[in-house]
Amino acid sequence: MSRPRRTVAALVAGLALALTLGSGVPSLGAVDVRPPGASGIGDPYFPRDGNGGIDVLSYDIHDRYGFRQGRLSGWTDLRVRGTAAISSFNLDFLLPVRSVRVGGRPVGYSQTQHELVVGRGLEPGEVVDVQVRYAGWPSRYSYAGESNWLAGPTEVVAMNEPHMAPWWFPANDHPLDRAQIRVSITVPSAYDVVSNGRRLKRKVHGSHATTTWRADEPMVPYLAFFAAGHFRIDKGVRDGRHWLVAVSKALPTAAQPRAMQLMRQSAGITRWLEGQLGDYPFSTVGGLVTSLEPGFALENQTRPTYSPASLTGITVVHELAHQWFGDSVAVHHWSDIWLNEGAATYLEWRWDETHGGVSGDTQLHRLYDTTDGADEFWDQQVADPCPAYVGCVDRIFDSRVYERGAMALQALRNRIGDDDFSALLRRWVADHRGGNGSTAEFEVLAEEVSGEDLDGFFAAWLHATTKPADTVANGLG
Repeated sequence: MSRPRRTVAALVAGLALALTLGSGVPSLGAVDVRPPGASGIGDPYFPRDGNGGIDVLSYDIHDRYGFRQGRLSGWTDLRVRGTAAISSFNLDFLLPVRSVRVGGRPVGYSQTQHELVVGRGLEPGEVVDVQVRYAGWPSRYSYAGESNWLAGPTEVVAMNEPHMAPWWFPANDHPLDRAQIRVSITVPSAYDVVSNGRRLKRKVHGSHATTTWRADEPMVPYLAFFAAGHFRIDKGVRDGRHWLVAVSKALPTAAQPRAMQLMRQSAGITRWLEGQLGDYPFSTVGGLVTSLEPGFALENQTRPTYSPASLTGITVVHELAHQWFGDSVAVHHWSDIWLNEGAATYLEWRWDETHGGVSGDTQLHRLYDTTDGADEFWDQQVADPCPAYVGCVDRIFDSRVYERGAMALQALRNRIGDDDFSALLRRWVADHRGGNGSTAEFEVLAEEVSGEDLDGFFAAWLHATTKPADTVANGLG
């Protein structure tokens, strides 16, 4: 949401109020004429996601969770760099805040449901340490139509997309700002805690234990997760890479061996994906199966999470493919989501094709031939699935984005040939590794790699709301 213009007098009054809310810090002694940081990073689908004027370099999360009460409390230390001259800056967070410190000193703050406004200005390039303390019941909060807290009496998993961080740590919550993340979770000592990357330590203190995990590579906030419960854990090293998998002991006893078998295939599937896409972008790999049922699996960086209903071999392929398409190369804006979901679905088809199943071209023509031109399957733009900016969570994860995105990629493979298509995928994930990618950038790279004019092809497959013509130019004839 953009901020309305205000007079200088109104700005001063508002800042003085912000600097006294919840902290007891004196109000401003001098007028700060710098504008406040924007409450959004500029994504039209979710105008309040992310924040202007800041770049978060790291998060050090310290949370304590009580299963009986469902209460989460703790603090997060953030290292924040200014990217503009601003009088205050925002973080995305839902739980009630108890205090905010910048550089070790208490500062004022104000809080709406999703926006935490920190009453401290920044200059471009200035780096500050911010600590936010908080406590509350995550299950009581919703944002953008999402109530994302997933918990039961003996298990909790922080997993969801496109939003999850604001339920358990304050964040600059958009794929354009990735950061180093370390997670320390305190729960009763009888419980296990699993998160991204590698476990650094577990310290028991009285009846509780604190477990600390850290991913080696920066990540987008929604990809950070933790799970606490009773888990069977297995780990090892394959191809010089550490892997760790976990399966909830709360699953039916008969389901646990199969779940563990699928999880143990993660390292081997990752190796196959390297053959398709190039080097795996992270230092560890794995997966976790929860007994809770959100109805989906999610590509948490280095360790995807799977629910009972989503757990199949092909889903493991899909979520591990996201380690390249979605995690290493994040979307530039959420309208680019087909690059994540279409690519992961295409790689499902490719796995099937190379493991005794039907070809990707057969998958393409099955979907094309069984959907009439008047079918609603074609009435959504793949590259802009939510043009009205309403109900975007449902629309960006519509099955049409997955299936038509995969169809577009297979059709592109048909159009430019296997060699150029393979080179395109490898170039894309290499050139954008650790960054972001947009639909427009993908289209430019496809033309560069193939040497062909593909404007008509992409118009038909990504930007139209009609069924592509059955032509060679569209990769179909």
